[in-house]
Amino acid sequence: MEKVRVRFAPSPTGYLHIGGARTALFNYFFAKRYGGKFILRIEDTDRERLKEDSVSQIISSLKWLGIEWDEGPEIGGEFGPYFQSERLELYRKEAQRLVDEGKAYYCFCTEEEIAKEREEQKALKVPYRYSGRCSTLSKEEVEENIKMGKPYVIRIRIPREGNTVVEDLIRGTVNFDNSQLDDYIIIKSNNMPTYNFACVVDDHFMKISHVIRAEEHLSNTPKQVLMYEALGYEIPKFAHISMILAPDRSKLSKRHGATSVEEFKEQGYLKEAIVNYLTLLGWAPGGDEEIFSVEDTVKKFSLDNVSKTAAIYDVNKLSWINGHYLRNLDLDYITREAVPFFIKKGLVSEDEVENKYDYIKRVVSAVREKVKLLSEVADASEYFFKDIDEYDPKGVEKRFKKDNVIELLTKGKQALEKASDFSVEGVEKAYRDLIDELGIKGGDIIHPTRLALSGRTVGPGLFDIISILGKEECLRRMDKAIAFINNL
Repeated sequence: MEKVRVRFAPSPTGYLHIGGARTALFNYFFAKRYGGKFILRIEDTDRERLKEDSVSQIISSLKWLGIEWDEGPEIGGEFGPYFQSERLELYRKEAQRLVDEGKAYYCFCTEEEIAKEREEQKALKVPYRYSGRCSTLSKEEVEENIKMGKPYVIRIRIPREGNTVVEDLIRGTVNFDNSQLDDYIIIKSNNMPTYNFACVVDDHFMKISHVIRAEEHLSNTPKQVLMYEALGYEIPKFAHISMILAPDRSKLSKRHGATSVEEFKEQGYLKEAIVNYLTLLGWAPGGDEEIFSVEDTVKKFSLDNVSKTAAIYDVNKLSWINGHYLRNLDLDYITREAVPFFIKKGLVSEDEVENKYDYIKRVVSAVREKVKLLSEVADASEYFFKDIDEYDPKGVEKRFKKDNVIELLTKGKQALEKASDFSVEGVEKAYRDLIDELGIKGGDIIHPTRLALSGRTVGPGLFDIISILGKEECLRRMDKAIAFINNL
């Protein structure tokens, strides 16, 4: 394969959407798979829609996901600058060349004249296309208009007949009727380039070999192919990735859950899970395997396995994948990732983390088996850091209102009081011996003890809870529960 150079070119108009993150990932995988370069370019020429912190948010989200670029912001490269707003002179030079060669022209139509054209065509029930009235202006008329200070845009001349063919590596051959296109603007009246012009110029001068992007850009591609031809550039290979739709097959929006990488991070998803899940949205490695690392993906990645049909967003599957990583990744790593959620919930302060780290780690180890998000790790850990304010009401009805529960909790407390070994194995032996001695089912004493110590009916193994809390705290909480039951 030729030398691969791909790019991810977001517009900084908001946070990094999961669709954009997936596009970045597919480009990244493709570049790594074929020993190529992955370029990050910021398309920031639409000044009206720019959001001030978007660039930093996009960059931090990409970094958090582990997507590293070979050229782009912060690191530079031989084909920079990598912000379109810093490449304006190049666009103006290329646009002027098109004008000089008769392939583009100055258009002096006012907004009112364009609006009138739109209304006339709307009345005829046809899609709007610019009439081309300024395309026939003489050189003298153009010079006179410019001399008079008339505002203008520059438009490309589009052939009215024939087809433009797009060879797509995912969708095959796609034909577009040129009569459905119009002489679109390439330089706006504020001297800024339009998307369909600037991205072509940039992709050429940055030597992009493959343009891998979202399906929504497929309709722009014939305009860009014609622009490549007008400028005399070599046309790159195109690949358009299918859309990500909501479960009801509507456009994905906030009502379907988080839609930006930043939101997923704040909710407690791990980057490994997000990358794994997004990789599955539209790409299949073959077989039933659903959990794989970035290294595994790079080895197998091919555009041949990218689906043409829309991918369906499923937050339940994402959460399942996240739960898998929570349980199986290195405990130290998961603990460090969980700490900000402990701090946010007020379980520890930033100053306490290092001193309490070993304790936090034990708690995370105990609770991570039954949760799916880092935020749920913190929620499930609350009683390890705070006293119990209340007991689960259903648990009280089911466990604390049994006739002999006080007797059982008292005997359980006594068994713990005598225990010399407060390891998980040690306290389990103390309780199992008591269960055998009393001739009862394990659940008869285990369930009320769990409620007494945690205030909850579900959670980690009881003996993990006992060992982590320690003897003194367990005895105090059992006394508190017994007093509570006495007052029922």
